[in-house]
Amino acid sequence: MTLPKRMSGVLLTGHGGPDKLQWSDDIPVPDPGPGQVLVRVLAAGVNNTDINTRLGWYAREVTGATDQATGDGVQTGGWDGALAFPRIQGGDLCGAVVALGDGVTTTEIGRRVTAPLCLPRPSLANPVGIEVLGSERDGAFAQYCLLEQGDLCDVTTSPLTDVEIAAIPCAYSTAEGMLARAGITSGQTVLITGASGGVGMAAVELATLRGARVTAMTSPAKADAVRAAGAVQTLDRGATLPDDGFDAAIDVVGGPGFASLITATRPGGHIAFAGAIAGPMAGIDLRDVYLRDITLHGCTFQAPEIFARLVALINAGRLKPLVSHCYPLAEIARAQKDFQSKAYPGKLVLIPPGADR
Repeated sequence: MTLPKRMSGVLLTGHGGPDKLQWSDDIPVPDPGPGQVLVRVLAAGVNNTDINTRLGWYAREVTGATDQATGDGVQTGGWDGALAFPRIQGGDLCGAVVALGDGVTTTEIGRRVTAPLCLPRPSLANPVGIEVLGSERDGAFAQYCLLEQGDLCDVTTSPLTDVEIAAIPCAYSTAEGMLARAGITSGQTVLITGASGGVGMAAVELATLRGARVTAMTSPAKADAVRAAGAVQTLDRGATLPDDGFDAAIDVVGGPGFASLITATRPGGHIAFAGAIAGPMAGIDLRDVYLRDITLHGCTFQAPEIFARLVALINAGRLKPLVSHCYPLAEIARAQKDFQSKAYPGKLVLIPPGADR
């Protein structure tokens, strides 16, 4: 197979609005070096983290909800501080291997693959080191993506479609990481906030697979979709939560409502959180935490076994992500606008040019 020298894709040129997403048909196709693999992108999911990065929301000076961020004046808005622009974003990947660098032995041309969003890069100085796909390195919002062979996971035999697989890496690994940190087991009662979004709905599905009984917070319009994912009960956003009502809570919303999760969790229980679309500042009474022995888990890093478990479920056909809509990659601004509107439950997915499988 003769590969092109140039590819089409979306370049993030700085922090700010959708105008910072520039379409280009003249991006060099990267050459795989030793131990590297070139993947043709078949589908790429839309995530909060891509939008947050564009808006510079991760900068410490930004203290409001994600829909209030503008990126104005932000210099250090990536996961790990300042980004190198232009950057190809896109942390959700389903693709096909098209070229191998020297020494690659773990895959072969033609295999269908995916990869975790948080790529493990531990070192002696930073044993919990990560590199984020689409943030610290170029991601999937282009026709081709370059990865290390150790980052790839083979999903060739999975009955899931390319689009369904592209909806899984970020949302499901975040959800599974939170469930693992909270120690969710069969028979427990679990409260999940933001349950109609990608991470929330993944948490509902994965907690149900663990045998937990899920109560999910969502809007009435999306309650049926959340119950279809496994929730046994749904509550409206902003509903009053029962004191000591749950063994654990899984939160992606944050903001002023976070304090109510603490009193809704039984003494000795766990709260795992990742993301804060309602805002990163949450006023809490520390007495509610320590006098009731509540354990709080801030979750970003995921051990390799988290994504390995997901890949096993993908290949066994046991996951069924809800994909509400697909867009051509060139319509990324519209897709992100629709994503931010919260009009659709589940996931939205982008399709690069030529990915016509």
